Amino acid sequence: TSVHWHGLHMREANHMDGPAGVTQCAIKKGGNFTYSVPINEQAGTFWYHS
Repeated sequence: TSVHWHGLHMREANHMDGPAGVTQCAIKKGGNFTYSVPINEQAGTFWYHS
């Protein structure tokens, strides 16, 4: 599993924007991963899915 974000510019954080196996490793069942996304001055509608 991974999380994919929409509406956010992932400046220098592309490794936190799934899909698994492409830009980041999958989060294993029972595992964890802390997302740290630099929002800065971004405004608008943001959404995510896994």
